[in-house]
Order: sequence, then C-alpha cells, then structure tokens
Amino acid sequence: MGLILGPVNGIDKEAIGTEEVVKRGTNQMLVRLPVTAASTVAVLIRRRIPAAYLLSTKSSMTSDSSGTAFTTIKEIVSLEKEIKKSKFIAIAGPISSEQSAQLFLSQVRDPRATHNCWAYKVGDQHRSSDDGEPSGTAGKPMLSAICSSGLDRVMVVVIRYFGGIKLGTGGLVRAYGGVTSDCLKTASTCLFKSKIHSFMQVQMGVEVTFDLLGVVYNQLQSCQAEDIKEDYDTGKDGTTMVSFKVDFDQVDKLEDAIKSNCKRDLVFFKNLAIGNQLG
Repeated sequence: MGLILGPVNGIDKEAIGTEEVVKRGTNQMLVRLPVTAASTVAVLIRRRIPAAYLLSTKSSMTSDSSGTAFTTIKEIVSLEKEIKKSKFIAIAGPISSEQSAQLFLSQVRDPRATHNCWAYKVGDQHRSSDDGEPSGTAGKPMLSAICSSGLDRVMVVVIRYFGGIKLGTGGLVRAYGGVTSDCLKTASTCLFKSKIHSFMQVQMGVEVTFDLLGVVYNQLQSCQAEDIKEDYDTGKDGTTMVSFKVDFDQVDKLEDAIKSNCKRDLVFFKNLAIGNQLG
C-alpha cells in the first residue's frame, strides 16, 4: 500500500524484479507494489485535490440552493485491482457539475490505457461511458455502484490496462462495478447542507424620506434582510437612516431594486460582516 500526494496525470508501469513501480504525474513520485501470483491485487492510493479544483468545487457545493442536503467524498481516492492480468484503477473525486466532471476526467484519464470508463452523479443528473467496452458492461455498473453508495456529487473514472485475457460480459460488469464500489468504500465522506445562512453578510444603510419607507421595507423583505433598524437623527427633516444586514450575493440585487422602485439615485453605505452558520 502506498501514499501519493501530488498531480494526477498519466500512469506508467514497469516491472523491476519482484516489485512494480508506478509513476504518476510529472514529479515522478513512485509507489512500490509487491507483485504476487494472486489473480487480484488491490492497492489504495490517496491523492490531494489540486487547489484550484478544490476551491471551485467547494464554492459550487456550498452555494447549492436545491433544498436538499447531500453526502459526498472529501478528497480524491483511488483503488487498484488486478483481475486476470488486466489492471483496473478506479479514481473517485467530488464534483459539483457537468463542467467539473469534465475537468476531473481530463485530469485523471490516461490516453495510453486501453479504456477510460466513467460515471458521475450530480443530483438528478447522471451520465456514464463504456469508452469502447461492450455496451452496458462498464459505465452502467459503475453508475449503479455510485447510486447504491448513497453518495452524490461524485465521479468515478476506471482506467483499464488490458492484460490479454478477455473477461466476458459478466466479468466486465463485476470488475467495473466492483472496483467502483470498493473505491467509494475507502473514501472519507462529508455532509453538505443545501444552503449557507449568513456565510458572508454585508451591513448596509440608506438614507430615505419617510414616504419611501414602505417601498424600502418591501424590498428588504424580498431579499431576506436582517437586523433592520431606523435612525431618525440624520439632521434632516422627514428623513431616516435605514440600516440592515443582507447576504453578500443579494447586495447588488437589493440596491438596484430599491433605487428602481424609489426612483431616486440613493447612496448606500456598506460594511462587510462575516458569519458561519449552516442553515
């Protein structure tokens, strides 16, 4: 069993005595795997997600507003099996959309392999590919394994290096479905709640005349503003300062709505406030 932290790129293999060296990525990190006479060898390899991919995925995960909590995996994890001289390497990772699934596939697939089969699930959306294997023998059992795991926002790519012995339809289904299921079982998981409440809020204020208060309050309610207060000590007759907090992603929408409905070029005061409560 070995441990790899670094880029996930192509995979080269070469036998050296009684050990096998697996080169991964441009950094030429090595994992030595004992070669035995057994027909199946499983090796767990964990990888760190590239920083840019991790940030984009987390951002999309936490901004979900579908109203449904879901469980996904924390990091990229791999499981390798040798079945009748064919090498199967399952690589699972968290995703947030079809776009991030394509990015993940481009990072982990090996164009030199015989097949790069894959499947992913994002909410009600799911896709799979046999990548040249007989129809229904790879992608479909992989997707079935993902669905059976209870995980969401996850993709699995299974890289196969053909070893010269055909597995048959049933053998392929068991191989692809089995390595996918085993790979997901090794992954650490985390629960994402669907909406972040007050993750980042902005303290705002706007000075308005009394006749506009009704219009302002209607817009504040529609954008779920909080901590609404009025300060009449503005030094101007018939005018009040309305202060409130609103979620960061609602700021522009609320400001435009108030200006439009009040038909005034109002001046807003803003100050960032941070919170961390999951709703």
